Amino acid sequence: QVQLVESGGGLVQVGGSLRLSCAASGSIFSGRTMGWYRQAPGKSRDLVARVFYGGVTVYDGSVKGRFTISRDNAKNMVYLQMTYLEPEDTAVYYCNQFPPSANWGQGTQVTVSS
Repeated sequence: QVQLVESGGGLVQVGGSLRLSCAASGSIFSGRTMGWYRQAPGKSRDLVARVFYGGVTVYDGSVKGRFTISRDNAKNMVYLQMTYLEPEDTAVYYCNQFPPSANWGQGTQVTVSS
């Protein structure tokens, strides 16, 4: 069974930090590039960062220098460390393969207050 479970979101003030976690089933994680995506109200779901199985990372320009994606291949986990958060980062955050599979988790809400 394919499963993605995101956690770690919350309410934070501008300039604050959060660490998101994603537990992925082996079938969707093993050997694959994983990504963090986000969807703000009324907007599309967009990729913000991805990490190759070997650890190479790629970031969208809007988060580069502020967010860090990482993975633990032994635990089937993906993480997103978010710093210097801005109101524009407010969204529901999801993890999935890159390119994404049809299976999405419930996401985790991140709200940045000004």
